[in-house]
Amino acid sequence: MSTSELATQVGLGSVFTLWFALIWRARPALRQPHQRGLWLTVLAATIAITLFQPVIVEWLTNAGLELRTVALARNVIGVLSAGLVLLFMVDSTRTRHLRLCVMVGLPASMGSLLILGLLRVDQSGEGTASVQGPADAASAYWLILIVAHLVGDAVALVVCWLYSLRTGDRDLVWSLRLFAMGSVLAVVFWCGYLWHLYGGSPGMLPYLSLIMGVHGFIRAASLLVPTATALVRSWTALRTTWLLWPLWRDLVKAVPQVALARPQRTRLQEVLRPRSPLALQAHRQTIETYDAFLDLQRYVQPGAYEEAHRHARRAGVRADRLAAAAVAGVLGQARRAKLVGASPSAPCPLPGVVHGSPATLLGIARMWPSMADALPCHDRLSPAQQP
Repeated sequence: MSTSELATQVGLGSVFTLWFALIWRARPALRQPHQRGLWLTVLAATIAITLFQPVIVEWLTNAGLELRTVALARNVIGVLSAGLVLLFMVDSTRTRHLRLCVMVGLPASMGSLLILGLLRVDQSGEGTASVQGPADAASAYWLILIVAHLVGDAVALVVCWLYSLRTGDRDLVWSLRLFAMGSVLAVVFWCGYLWHLYGGSPGMLPYLSLIMGVHGFIRAASLLVPTATALVRSWTALRTTWLLWPLWRDLVKAVPQVALARPQRTRLQEVLRPRSPLALQAHRQTIETYDAFLDLQRYVQPGAYEEAHRHARRAGVRADRLAAAAVAGVLGQARRAKLVGASPSAPCPLPGVVHGSPATLLGIARMWPSMADALPCHDRLSPAQQP
């Protein structure tokens, strides 16, 4: 595949990704003032990038639009995108003077482009066969366009990176840093295009188009950071619910008072038909499992942990899983003791249970199927049940 073909494929992929990101994030972004500016900025950039793609341009020209009209619209919207980037960044600095400069400079730049374009100052450039071809290097039209993009992207790069170092919101940090990375590629593109206008090799145009396509993917990623975070959280909750279910189900059967809801018939039903949001369900099952641990500690028999540890070692359990396997074996024995009516005794704390992490709990859950019945249950019936 040639560089031109690769650039075309990457460009079209970035366009589809950008429009998907815009549509997906439209409702939540437009509701929140701190995300609305970013969404509108990416919208303007997406329209400009869309009109930059040769395939899109060919469709529009076949539909009856002139190449000059498409290119002029693309460039004016591109300047609007650069101005919105500046306005978005200036808003974050709370500087009235800078905001006023941008609000005056943006309409002036766009108006200048329109006038110069309509007066056909750049006939030689915009009349070329390629929509991405060079124009007259001395043209004020191209200098206004390129300077507007370079200023907007340079300011975005600096401001986004500095603010990403100050905020503690991880989603905002990644959004700002990805936006800054996109601005780096935009600066590289426009510097390369400026070099091309002033005598650079035409062979660099496919590489510049490839850079613009990658820039589009990164802009889309900056918009989709909250979605990605939500997906990761949902996957973590789903994974926790799935792995924890056998242990949680067996323990709440022995200690039913700790559960807010009875387990469903199968693990698949528990994750496909949750009775609460997955994150809440995973959190609830984690707490209920630990509460069951605390109750079953009253049924732990002396020396059970050491016996379970030896059993796990003889069974070939990996060294990093021995502690979790031993706890699983002790809990299995304590659970069976309670179910047969053994009398409780003073609680015997288990290693890693009182202040255990979710990772520790999942480790115990992994070992539960193989260790739940590993230790024999020495019945200690309560006095009321003794013959």
